Amino acid sequence: MTDEALLAGLGDGSSEVEVAFVRRFQAHVYGVALALVGEPAVAEDVAQQAFVRAWRHGSSFDPDLGTVRVWLSTITRNLAVDALRVRRPTPIDPADMVRLLGPGDDDPENVATRAETLATLRAAIRELPSEQARALVMAGVYRLTAQDVADREGIPLGTAKTRIRAAMKKLKLTLTTDHATYD
Repeated sequence: MTDEALLAGLGDGSSEVEVAFVRRFQAHVYGVALALVGEPAVAEDVAQQAFVRAWRHGSSFDPDLGTVRVWLSTITRNLAVDALRVRRPTPIDPADMVRLLGPGDDDPENVATRAETLATLRAAIRELPSEQARALVMAGVYRLTAQDVADREGIPLGTAKTRIRAAMKKLKLTLTTDHATYD
């Protein structure tokens, strides 16, 4: 059966269709949920809620807007975001906080190491082709998505992804080569 036929059959009350629908999309829905929430138990809950919502609102699916997989992924993403909003921060013992923070920012050794690392990183970025450097800085420093980079640069999404990936590979190669010469 096609994905659309399975979705349409959800409302008919056929348990065989329901089982087939869940089996077809279970790994994908759980994977999307886990990638977003990061906890297996929460991801299971989100996945279950996504299937319930698909069962209840299957009639709202519009094949002109995308595939069943994309529609179900969107439902899962929305539920995962909702789950993250509800999540309460885990309290941390103040004694552990000091240990987690490590040495203070004003430690001269840390200041010198950060300055040296930053100078090395800047020099390596300046060695990249300008379009790769721009894409890398937009994605890495300004936290823009590849789509945002593509839009701002006026290039296809695939080109933006390629520029970011190529820049990261060159940067890694340059930094690991530089680091090896210091050892």
